[in-house]
Amino acid sequence: MPESYQPPLRKDKNPEQTHSQSAETNLSMQKAVVVDVLKRKGDKVFSVRPQDGLQTAVESLRDNRIGALIVSDANGALLGILSERDIVRKLADAPGRTLGHKVEDIMTTRVETCTPDDPLVSVLRRMTEGRFRHMPVMDETGLIGIVTIGDVVNHRLIELEHEALQLKQLIVG
Repeated sequence: MPESYQPPLRKDKNPEQTHSQSAETNLSMQKAVVVDVLKRKGDKVFSVRPQDGLQTAVESLRDNRIGALIVSDANGALLGILSERDIVRKLADAPGRTLGHKVEDIMTTRVETCTPDDPLVSVLRRMTEGRFRHMPVMDETGLIGIVTIGDVVNHRLIELEHEALQLKQLIVG
């Protein structure tokens, strides 16, 4: 006759029992930084030159399915950023004549940047307060990537899912 399953009792001792989590690991607060986003999304940056035509820039935005382009010189130095909003503003100012302009005519030249070590919460705050959605990431060597408000929000959603799973595992055991 087969034995039926009996759950472990308190008197049972299992010295080899392991725990994948502890109170320390579950309660530790790790600050997410910009480099965490870049690790997930990669460091690919699309750029244009200031003297390029707006038609070229618009096609690059469309073909790469992105919302902004870095404007750089021949050496890769950051000169500005060209966003969909910049283009929309020019469309409103010069209807029917927008695509004939050069990138340098409508790009944003005062560009907010961040570093790989900046906390994501501060980057998100700066984007929200400044009402922009794209931020180039710079280190001592120059431009190393770009983060968007969508990247930051997506990273936080993944963190929240992970935190919920940790809580569930803590409760279930």
